[in-house]
Amino acid sequence: MGKKADRFIVKEKEGAQLSDSGLIQVIVDKETGVNYLWIKSGYAGGLTVLVDAEGKPVVSAEEC
Repeated sequence: MGKKADRFIVKEKEGAQLSDSGLIQVIVDKETGVNYLWIKSGYAGGLTVLVDAEGKPVVSAEEC
């Protein structure tokens, strides 16, 4: 059985985990194109779907 390809990719990244602002990443689901915001600071973290001005999920149109 071959290795399964990763489903998620990091589209953008800034900061650092131990800085005051923490690590901020935009993660894209390659199967659906949906963008998520991941923030980690110290031992805490959070994940949420990115939404546009109308409250709809942000979907990457380009092939990931």
